Amino acid sequence: MNIQELVSEAESLPVEERARVVDVLLRSLNSPEADIDKQWVNVARSRLDDIRAGKVATVSSEQVFANLRARLER
Repeated sequence: MNIQELVSEAESLPVEERARVVDVLLRSLNSPEADIDKQWVNVARSRLDDIRAGKVATVSSEQVFANLRARLER
């Protein structure tokens, strides 16, 4: 099987299976680093704790995109 055949075959997969293929391929190029992953988990937990404690305000995705559109229109 050549590259084009492989790509065509992958494109015919359901979206969930294509996502899995992409994930596997990306991991093969850039293997996860446990230390970095742990640091990201700590950051995510800290941010979640801040949200739950009311230390930071959340913004809806609709508002985020509205703000971005407004900036792009300037």
